[in-house]
Amino acid sequence: MTLTLDRLRTDVAEVLDMAPEEIAPQDNLFDLGLDSMRLMALVMRWQEVEPALDFTPLWESATLADWQQALAAQGAGA
Repeated sequence: MTLTLDRLRTDVAEVLDMAPEEIAPQDNLFDLGLDSMRLMALVMRWQEVEPALDFTPLWESATLADWQQALAAQGAGA
């Protein structure tokens, strides 16, 4: 199973207490309220699906589109 853009958006929206439709792929997630603790919680959740998931590229990126690229490079995203 891969981490799709829809899955990323849904999970991020949940931790930010937003509707998934409110988050565009190019929105800066940190500007929307994402912080390191929430990101770590997301990474831990996603590591249940993709155990080798690396946190660093996600921390260094700010958008779902960037995350999707980083995950694809790790073999974890589609």
